[in-house]
This record gives sequence, structure tokens and C-alpha cells, in this order.
Amino acid sequence: MKNILILCIVLVGIVTAGFIYLKNKVPAPMPEGEKAEIKLTPCEPSTAFPFAVIAEYKYLNDGDSVKFIYDLENYVLGSQTTDAASKVCANSAKGQHIHLILNNMPYEAWYISKFKKKLADGHYVALSFLSRSYHESIKTADAFVLKQFNIGKDVQTKIGDIDLKQPLLFYSRPKGEYIGNDTKKILLDFYLVNDSLKNGHKVRATINGKIFMISEWKPFYIEGLPMGENSIKLELLDNDNKPANKELLFQTIERKIILKAK
Repeated sequence: MKNILILCIVLVGIVTAGFIYLKNKVPAPMPEGEKAEIKLTPCEPSTAFPFAVIAEYKYLNDGDSVKFIYDLENYVLGSQTTDAASKVCANSAKGQHIHLILNNMPYEAWYISKFKKKLADGHYVALSFLSRSYHESIKTADAFVLKQFNIGKDVQTKIGDIDLKQPLLFYSRPKGEYIGNDTKKILLDFYLVNDSLKNGHKVRATINGKIFMISEWKPFYIEGLPMGENSIKLELLDNDNKPANKELLFQTIERKIILKAK
């Protein structure tokens, strides 16, 4: 009987110790209303495409539309980037593509090298660059093309033209809605023309009011965003933290994205 009593006491002690250990080991739930910390961390190195080239690029005015024609070398549209499975960010099931950005509006992903797009009358600055299947841009001199043109009555003129030789910032990702696992790490990627942030310039990213200063042109992961609407603003700044150019459209861009649990 005495041995049984001792055994019971030992078992109670083991259970109690285990409870205390687990209590200390398992993080306490976040208090209701408290927000997760928003973090911005550099992405791991991605599959490189040093020889990917937009060898030729044409745009042909066709009434109220434009025909876009690309001749690519060493790059396969519609193919999955080799390291796509190891990435934790959103990936396109349609594969590698071209990002077409008109007047710094949200990009369109094109998985073919020839297409026709209807455009309203006006002046357009068109940036095209090669994108991995998970929407990360290829940041080499041969993987992008920047042009400007007019549609409508001013089609044969240079009315509205801007200086394309100055530093220009284009917003790429994040974009649209993210659902489920895709909400854990959100890709932040932008495109620079005539700048690489090696001259003291920087990009100020303001995410839900929190400021991050970026001094290297590389992709980042955004973590800790809450479900629902989120705001991302990018600004290109000079050495004195002032606007790096006079073109507001290519200096400060703000977007909203939506995160959903399911």
C-alpha cells in the first residue's frame, strides 16, 4: 500500500512538472486587439537569368489599340521557374510571364509574346520586364524595355513626353488579393530605371503606416500583415530624403491589397 502511495505521488509530480514546462514553452495567445509586428526581410536568392533578353520590342498603333510584340531570348514564357516550389510567396500557375506596366498602374501579366490591347486616348509610359513565375522581376539591363507613346489624336506627336533618362520608380508587387498560405509572406518588388540605389538614393516603403528605408534594389518579404485591407506606399528619394525626380507618377505610388484567411 505504501509503495502504491509513493507511486501516485511520483506520478502527480511528473504531471505537474510537465504542465509547468508546457505552460512556459507554448507562447501565450496574442491579446485580443493586439497587432502582429510588420516585418520586411530580404528574399533568399532566386533562380538567376543572366542571359534572358528582350531582344526586340515593337508597339504598333492600330486605331484605339496597340499591338505589343516581343522577341525573347533565353527565356520561356509559361514555364514554371525552377525554384518556384521552394518559394513561400504567391506563384502563378501559368508560369513565367511579362509584366506590362502602363503609367504606373497595376501591371498586367502576359504569358504570350504577341498581344493586342485597347487603350483610351492619351499619353503612355510603358515598362515591360521579364518576371519569374512567382512575380519576381529580373533586374538586368537586357530584361526590360521602357517606351512612351500616344494614342488618339496626338498619336504621331511627342505631346506629354517625359524625360525617360531620369531616375524612375515603378510599383510591381504586391497586388490584388492574397488568400490562405499566400498571406504569410507577401512579395514586395519594384522596378527601377536609371537608378540602382547604389548612389545613395533609397526607396521609402510605408506599410500600414510603418516606415522602412530600402537602400538595396532587391525583393523583400512582408510578414505580419493583418487580414483585410493593407496599404503599401513606395517613394523614390535622393541622398537628402527628398524626391529623386520631378515626375510624381514615377516618384510616389500607393496601393491597397486584401488578405483573406480563406
